[in-house]
Amino acid sequence: MHKVNVRPEGVAVTQVLVGLVLLTVLSLAVYFLFCPCRQLPGMFLLGDAVQDPVTDWGFANSVPLCQVQVKPGTLPHAVNLNCMSAGGSLYLSCMNCSDKVWSNSALANPDARLRVGEHVYPVHLARVLEPEQLDVAWQARADKIGRQPAGPRPEHWWSFAVTSR
Repeated sequence: MHKVNVRPEGVAVTQVLVGLVLLTVLSLAVYFLFCPCRQLPGMFLLGDAVQDPVTDWGFANSVPLCQVQVKPGTLPHAVNLNCMSAGGSLYLSCMNCSDKVWSNSALANPDARLRVGEHVYPVHLARVLEPEQLDVAWQARADKIGRQPAGPRPEHWWSFAVTSR
């Protein structure tokens, strides 16, 4: 009878590899299911799906950030961002938006999902270009964060109007 000897080094290497695979799978699960987390984007927004159209987004001012899920390619992309309501309208904004995945994706495909608190809404995003409407969104941002802007609205600050779909 021939006996196969397993070297302890081989067992240790296998255990390390299995541990790394499990850690990777767990990390990906967190990424897919629970992010966006701070600056780290995610993919899918979890929450109670709301299908009824929203006509007054004023409740969005009660959350520090919203999360938007867009589809830049095959997989969705979700991020945290500023959201602010003025007169019942909702705006999403960012600085240096021209370099961001979410904003460029919203330009190409404006249908998105938005999480406000624990609820997820199907929405349509439209970039705001009119200076008067941008000023309304800029002031709504200042009102929400409780700090008046130090200067005029920068040109690289973009805003998107949000409507239910």
